[in-house]
Amino acid sequence: MSWLLFFVPVAIALEFLAPDRHLLIFASASLAIVPLAAWMGRATEQLAERLGEGIGGLLNATFGNAAELIIALAALRAGLHDVVEASIAGSIVGNMLLVLGGAMLAGGVNRQEQRYNPAGARSQATMLTLAAIALVLPAAFRAADGATAAGLGRLSVALSVVLLVVYLLFLAFTLITHSSLFAGSHAPGQATSPASAVRAMLVLAGATAMIAWISEIMVGAIEPTAHELGLSNVFVGVFLVAIMGNAAEHTTAISAAMKDRMDLSLSIAIGSSVQVALFVAPVLVLGSYVLGPTPMDLAFPAGLVLAILLSVLITGQVSGDGRSDWLKGVQLLTVYLSLALAFFFLP
Repeated sequence: MSWLLFFVPVAIALEFLAPDRHLLIFASASLAIVPLAAWMGRATEQLAERLGEGIGGLLNATFGNAAELIIALAALRAGLHDVVEASIAGSIVGNMLLVLGGAMLAGGVNRQEQRYNPAGARSQATMLTLAAIALVLPAAFRAADGATAAGLGRLSVALSVVLLVVYLLFLAFTLITHSSLFAGSHAPGQATSPASAVRAMLVLAGATAMIAWISEIMVGAIEPTAHELGLSNVFVGVFLVAIMGNAAEHTTAISAAMKDRMDLSLSIAIGSSVQVALFVAPVLVLGSYVLGPTPMDLAFPAGLVLAILLSVLITGQVSGDGRSDWLKGVQLLTVYLSLALAFFFLP
């Protein structure tokens, strides 16, 4: 995948030399993010070897979502609230359905089944249900008689603070009080030397900085590209932007599943959705009062809320028994494809 680094200078050159070629800029910037995200994935996998699968999965989700957060902040500064909301929903749905489905399919092709800790998976699925409820409430508030924009803003800010507190408590649960539920079968060891760990952290920092720059270029080309292709901003945000922003999770989760490390794979896929819903979305809402031209709220469009609810429902059913196989992966991918088709044909 490293050959795709060729598109990094291409995207930068097009931005300065051919700023009106929006489709080429968007395509090259999107492809440039993929290898950078893959570098982040490999670096966090090395850290997981040393620190354990629970912490490794959290690191992968955090740095992987750093790309998502950077892209969303760039869109927020541009006032593209529909793209921000779509990318948040797309990241949550994509990690649950596309990443986890692809991991189960890839890991189960040559195996009868794979095992992981069901208690840890259920606790993460419950957090996703909590996040879905928090997104339903603002949408219901907006539809209620007498609801005002000011009231919706206050509700969104209050919910954002609550979600951030709950996320911090969830971190304490996964890393301190109940870390054994997320440790996996591969205990931390010394496969990665301290020097290699430092090198991996430097790769993470460098890749994140480059993704920040390329993301700014990509976001600037979203609206013209969507118009040129006849696609809605929502479809571009939910599927194209979210897939590129989550390339690190895609790479590492599938690689871990192929190595029969499903605890790490689930920690990345479901854990990343939890982090987006409980940390990234609230941070963007609160940050919009500082960065954006207008404040953003948590009242997502009904279609996005429905997509998240359906994804949480199927993911909870599929992951709750502590075993996975290739058919479960196909089932999750089928739901993702069905949602993509629905949003593609939306006006």
